[in-house]
Amino acid sequence: MSQRTSDAASTSAGRTGLSREMGLLGLAATGICSMLGAAINVIPFIIQRNVPGIGPHVLPAYLFAAVPAILAALAYAILASAMPRAGGSYVYASRALNPYLGFVASFSQWFGLSIAIGVVSYVLVPFLRDIAAALGWQTLASALDSSGIRLTVALAFLWTFVAVNLRGVQLYERTLVPLMFLMFALGAVVIVAGFYFDQQDFAAAVLEREGRQIAKTGTSPLQFGTFLAAAALLFSSFIGFDSIAQAGGEARNPGRTLPLAIGIAVVTVGTFYMLFTAAVYHAVPWTYIAEEAMKRDLTAPGLLGYLLPAGWTVAIVSGAAVALTNDLPAMLLAVSRLMFAWAEDGIFPRRVASVHPKWHTPHVAIVLSGLMATAGILGSHLAGDFFLGVDILVTSMLVNFLLMCVSVLALPRRNPEIAREVRVLPSRRAQVPLALLGTIVIGGFLIVHVWKDFTASVSAWYFHSTPVWLAVMAVATAVYLRELRNLRRSGVDVEAIFSTLPPE
Repeated sequence: MSQRTSDAASTSAGRTGLSREMGLLGLAATGICSMLGAAINVIPFIIQRNVPGIGPHVLPAYLFAAVPAILAALAYAILASAMPRAGGSYVYASRALNPYLGFVASFSQWFGLSIAIGVVSYVLVPFLRDIAAALGWQTLASALDSSGIRLTVALAFLWTFVAVNLRGVQLYERTLVPLMFLMFALGAVVIVAGFYFDQQDFAAAVLEREGRQIAKTGTSPLQFGTFLAAAALLFSSFIGFDSIAQAGGEARNPGRTLPLAIGIAVVTVGTFYMLFTAAVYHAVPWTYIAEEAMKRDLTAPGLLGYLLPAGWTVAIVSGAAVALTNDLPAMLLAVSRLMFAWAEDGIFPRRVASVHPKWHTPHVAIVLSGLMATAGILGSHLAGDFFLGVDILVTSMLVNFLLMCVSVLALPRRNPEIAREVRVLPSRRAQVPLALLGTIVIGGFLIVHVWKDFTASVSAWYFHSTPVWLAVMAVATAVYLRELRNLRRSGVDVEAIFSTLPPE
């Protein structure tokens, strides 16, 4: 028997080596921290540049963007209750639809998230610089603004959290959960300040600091196409709950805790988004945000810094930095478990499924994900496009969420034994309408997002995200076909692999 066949047989017969130690709070924190970060501190304001004409309608677009997220979350909860394994979305699609669809869609997700981890690591450093500047530490602030030190600090943050992920679920939870509560506490300062001050206060503060008059806020008619394009982009703010599903192999009582954690994450983050965005737009005229977004990158701390004393400015900038920091361990967990699940099924090099004997973590997959994120840092350092990465990630996640809704529809026919294990909304009378609605709504968002991409004015074709995403899919297809051919040559029963769940 070949080594590949022996490995496949032993894995199928035994256990993965992962340890089910993550509780409900850790799972919810994984989803929450994957969603909160650049999404809340940057995107609601820079969107005025990327979707011109959205004007005062950002909050309604956020609310509308939550609709497909809720539908996708329900689909994830249904599937997670029946298939609580590492790799989440890949396992769901490969068992309910087709292994090829599961792999290529999750590969583009892995690529987008890995690059996003690098981007977040790189974007984090200016927030640290702003904290130093607000505290009067000008030497440190200047140092953090230098090219070499910024790159070094970004890499140090990334690999610190790679180390945290390597050392096991308990250290991961002890790190992530306190940071999550600190993030909410500091974010609450933004919400209180935003609703405490009004736009007249902001205009007076800008006049005092810069000697500049701000025009009164006007009205702007709502254009449906612009509204849909903005909602499709803001949808990126809700995609992090997918990280919970990827941790399915390490959750305690997964049939219950995975769906519950997904629900907690979506409701908590959705509520926080609405309050946070509404607070900033309450205090800062949308006309000012739209005008300034065309000239420079905007953040919530940068905008409210006009209204707050230095100490409170430090607090809200620190809150933004903590939110960005939280992205790193949560997203690293998600991308590494995708790689682990591929390798466990044999459609990726088998060594990637190795589990550390002491820490019970997929250490090879974690390190490889860290290397891919390092490429994202280096790309950002060489003047990459932040929103190009966001657009690629949105495309990947819309495709994934669409597949999850279709998986709910197809699972009983493709894999009736697994379908009987569904514990969340087990009635097909409830599942089918929700999954159909999700398919229609998410499919519509995908069409709008692709349309916006192809109609955008860019300097070169490769700044359109859709061709880049298609190129990534082509790479994934080549990898899949190669590994599948190797499996068959080794005598592995490929159909048997994808008709049952991976080992726990």
